[in-house]
Amino acid sequence: MAVTIHSPTLSSHVPPMTLSKLRPLRHLSHHLRRRSLAVSAAAVRQDTTLWTPTPLLKISPAAESLFSVTIDVSESPELAASYTKAGQYLQLRLPEPESKPSFLAIASPPSAAASNGVFEFLVKSVAGSTAELLCGLQKGDFVELSPAMGKGFDVDQISPSESYQTVLIFATGSGISPIRSLIETGFGAEKRSDVRLYYGARDLNKMAYQERFKVWESSGVNIVPVLSQPGDSWTGEKGYVQDALARNKNITNPQSTGVVLCGQKQMAEDVSSIVVGDGVSSEKILKNF
Repeated sequence: MAVTIHSPTLSSHVPPMTLSKLRPLRHLSHHLRRRSLAVSAAAVRQDTTLWTPTPLLKISPAAESLFSVTIDVSESPELAASYTKAGQYLQLRLPEPESKPSFLAIASPPSAAASNGVFEFLVKSVAGSTAELLCGLQKGDFVELSPAMGKGFDVDQISPSESYQTVLIFATGSGISPIRSLIETGFGAEKRSDVRLYYGARDLNKMAYQERFKVWESSGVNIVPVLSQPGDSWTGEKGYVQDALARNKNITNPQSTGVVLCGQKQMAEDVSSIVVGDGVSSEKILKNF
């Protein structure tokens, strides 16, 4: 004999008004589940960064409010190998849980990681930032680094040297950091007829790497310091780097001219406008911020 079992339904036990109240709750529950999954997914994305503990080798003043930071990566070959091109950057964080990662351009050339096992940085100490805490550490203290990121300077766009005899380089403040890497990595400056580095700072006390200028010039780079607030004895270029360019562009062959930019956005926009207006192709402007 067949037996029919009638399952009780919600409607047979819950008044219609109660059902109408449950529908919004079901919707809210579904929304909260989706939100929870989204937050969890975001956390997973954040946790995918590979952090490598590395010891500090040296921290020393490089200019007013700027510090040269050298980090030992000799025991982290994969980290060292991730840096392949001038202009790349990475994230640095302190071991403290509250520490927010800071993005830093690598100042030393990739060869320094391969041969000496070090990454060097030029760090601006800003009150209340991770950079300020970093500049207060001592030799032997540990920080955590991510692998190098970014495409770096695509110097193939201004190669071969014979076809791009003029290269104009612009940097302001700590933006000189990846430019140092570019110059010391080498981009055939000695084979070009006109390579100029317009380097801007408020005054000489704010200008890092002055001790490297002679070496850079010996490699074929003509350095043009530009000071926005110089002392009375200063006889060089004054104002901003874009002003110095406008006063003496000397772009004789725009088709064979390349431009490299690193620094403030307004500077980059102004320089780009000047050189493109003189016929330089925008594809030959290499930017790094």
